[in-house]
Amino acid sequence: MSRSVSWDLPVPEVARRQPVRFGYEVLRGFAQVDFMPNAACGLFFVAAVFAAGWRYGLAALLGTALGTATAYVLGVDRERIAAGLEGFNGCLVALAFAVFLGPGYVSTWLMAAGGAVVAAVLTAALANLLRPWSMPTFTLPFCLMASVVTVAAPGFQRVWHEGSSLSALPRSASGDSALGAGEVVHAFFADVGQIFLMPQWYVGLLFLLGIFVADWFAGLTACLGSVVGIVTAWGLGAPASDVAEGLLGYNAVLVAMALGAVFLERGVAALLYALVGAAASTVLTVAVTSFFAPFGGHTLTWPYILTTLFFLAAVPSFPRLRRS
Repeated sequence: MSRSVSWDLPVPEVARRQPVRFGYEVLRGFAQVDFMPNAACGLFFVAAVFAAGWRYGLAALLGTALGTATAYVLGVDRERIAAGLEGFNGCLVALAFAVFLGPGYVSTWLMAAGGAVVAAVLTAALANLLRPWSMPTFTLPFCLMASVVTVAAPGFQRVWHEGSSLSALPRSASGDSALGAGEVVHAFFADVGQIFLMPQWYVGLLFLLGIFVADWFAGLTACLGSVVGIVTAWGLGAPASDVAEGLLGYNAVLVAMALGAVFLERGVAALLYALVGAAASTVLTVAVTSFFAPFGGHTLTWPYILTTLFFLAAVPSFPRLRRS
């Protein structure tokens, strides 16, 4: 967490430091998508999204900056802003709109900007609602915004375009479930990249490097989560193409990190608990996909939210586990 600027400094000195501090907060907002309040990690994440496409990178930067700026305007606690907690949902909202609505339209950019601002309001609302249970907001603001917009978008001619991404209708599993070595490697990194809706293996690699730069143990849990997601999906006979694209394992990565390295005290028991949660989220991913598909919705990180919420709620019943 960055050190606050002293307001006792001369006004020109304060003004000079403000853009630098805001830049660090935006980078931490990027990194907080994977729980890391670390600007160096955020630099890797920015590079990863731009590697997937410059318009995606620009959308993610816009969303993070607007979410952070909105929090400033609304007077949100400065420590939350400094840690990047007010920017990561805006990042995901803007990026999701670019991916699902097509990045080449003015309407998409207007929706992305407006969505990032609204996500900041939703973050505050959910933080207040969840505070009595000591639960974080997770990526709930992002999921709520993205779900509403993707379901509603086809009803608005100026929002829905030929470049918009349609979700597939529910179908029985089909295709070869055998995974080749190349598909396993691609899936391992794509599981990390799909957290940002990016399936490219090299994008996932950059994200993973950023996590290791911030926290080696969190990087380890991300790797284990990806492995569990792959093994679970393969063991249940999921199509190899879906596994290789990271569509079934990215929630497992988030759950493994959340339970194994972030919200619980670290240890063997917490790590094993996290891996069970990762496997459960892989199954839930398919269920959520089938639930949303008829409405034109997307899976997003709903499986991660639901799994982590229930697994954290169960912790007081397990003496070997403690909230961090």
